[in-house]
Amino acid sequence: MTLRPEIPVLRFDSIDSTNEEALRQLAAEADLPLWIVARTQTKGRGRAGRSWHSPEGNVYATLVLKTAVSAATATQLSFVAGLAAHDAAAAHLSPNDASRLRLKWPNDLMLGRAKLAGNLLESISLAHNRGLAVVLGVGMNVAAPPDDTGREVASLGLAPSSADAVFASLARAFDIWLACWNEGRGFPAIREAWLSRALALNETISVNLNSSIIRGRFCGVDDTGALKLTTEAGVVMTVTAGDIYPDALR
Repeated sequence: MTLRPEIPVLRFDSIDSTNEEALRQLAAEADLPLWIVARTQTKGRGRAGRSWHSPEGNVYATLVLKTAVSAATATQLSFVAGLAAHDAAAAHLSPNDASRLRLKWPNDLMLGRAKLAGNLLESISLAHNRGLAVVLGVGMNVAAPPDDTGREVASLGLAPSSADAVFASLARAFDIWLACWNEGRGFPAIREAWLSRALALNETISVNLNSSIIRGRFCGVDDTGALKLTTEAGVVMTVTAGDIYPDALR
């Protein structure tokens, strides 16, 4: 699977959410793949239904594509999105700042201690056994981070007019990493590339699992994308969903 330069881009000045528009495009049986980009979102959302304030000057983009893999395998595309966001951000930062970029499991891009970007993946089975559609949203703070997030956030510190150039970098990076992923056949290489950019690898972290906190050493990602944690009792467990908090960021 690769992205071509001629992939259409639907652009909006303002929209509720680029992922919501993607779902509408799927319902209308739009041709895929397709990019949806907006200057602002009125109802931006992140993982677990969290809202995300979306001021003008940042990147709000969703890629909609078809795949022949299962929904379980399609979750690997969150790692593809993370790598694409990392490379797009690095292209617009100084070498020193780019070296501070890290990918936080499962779907955040961090600049030092602060969140710079995130991705939201949703998958939908297409009617008439036509395979799976993947809706992959990416939000990146280009000009300024949103207010009142309840967490430390960062931006690339660029002019609002730079959002289009950052999106172009993001689309090019997606093209590269999707080709590497190759419908899941290339996930081992994706996993290694992601781990080389991972936040807190081999460090002690806390994982919030349904309000239960487990501490341990983040020792990698398995072949399904689950986080591997060696607990303080020496037990290796896998985590498929949850929020992690590296001790270094607490």
